[in-house]
Amino acid sequence: MPNSVSLYIGMEVVIAVSSVIGNVMVVWAVRINRSLRDTTFCFIVSLALADIAVGALVIPLAITFSIGLQTHFYSCLMVACTVLVLTQSSILALLAIAIDRYLRVKIPMSYKRVVTPRRAGTAVLLCWSVSIIVGLTPMLGWNNLQRLRDNSSLITDELLVTCEFETVISMDYMVYFNFFGWVLPPLLLMVAIYVEIFYMIHKQLNKKVTASHADPRRYFGKELKLAKSLALVLFLFAISWLPLHILNCITLFCPACEKPEFHIYIAIILSHGNSAVNPIVYAFRIKKFRTAFRKIWKQYVLCKDTVGQLPERGSQRGQSHERRLRQNDDDDDDV
Repeated sequence: MPNSVSLYIGMEVVIAVSSVIGNVMVVWAVRINRSLRDTTFCFIVSLALADIAVGALVIPLAITFSIGLQTHFYSCLMVACTVLVLTQSSILALLAIAIDRYLRVKIPMSYKRVVTPRRAGTAVLLCWSVSIIVGLTPMLGWNNLQRLRDNSSLITDELLVTCEFETVISMDYMVYFNFFGWVLPPLLLMVAIYVEIFYMIHKQLNKKVTASHADPRRYFGKELKLAKSLALVLFLFAISWLPLHILNCITLFCPACEKPEFHIYIAIILSHGNSAVNPIVYAFRIKKFRTAFRKIWKQYVLCKDTVGQLPERGSQRGQSHERRLRQNDDDDDDV
């Protein structure tokens, strides 16, 4: 096996393990911390679930197929479509997060009345439904089966092929429909939304507009910090996935252009690696997640009984502790 393939497989294994562990901790953190259960973190959980699926399902299958496995055409196509569904769900989850933060800044006084948990859940279901439709479109016929049949040396009578993404997925679909239709427009829209968010926040901070909170500077200051963190998640997603889409454009528009195998592996690793970086961003940039991760580490990994260390209920110290807990849970904007 070539050294480049061995290195690629090793890096994919590290990414898969990191992605599953990190994103399970994200879901776990939201589960144990009531202050993380607002609409924004609902979309973050949806994004984490997609990243868990990438680490647990997509990467192992990608490793299997990277060794030149012979498989049925539609089996290989289904694996490729799974990647497309998960990628699209991530994009739409990021778009939902951007819209949610925009509404929180645009209409702070009526935000909780407009953005209800039920509507947030409906938005998550809508994102996944659209992702499934977009990602599974090649299964309905927009694929390379006819091209492979025209070149009988690439496929057997039993529809066995050497499973590679470009073998089964049409580049017309990937560039015109997927990239130009469902990847690039949402990314550009999100950039515009975050630019508007930062503009509105700075404008509110300068004017000191009274909002639903007693201290508007504190409210919009925390919105600014969280918006920066989520914009960083968007930026990392873009730089992780754009190289692969650029290579797809080169494949379609310049078939004679040479694409070094090393560059293809780097682009694939970047796209998969994005699933592992979000928990790191949350840990370093969002205080609520950092606190929850620390609690998970101490209580469930180091097996320290933090419950036994709490002050007795009813005592003065215990009452003070309970007030602090309620204050933390009610402070939905703390980052």
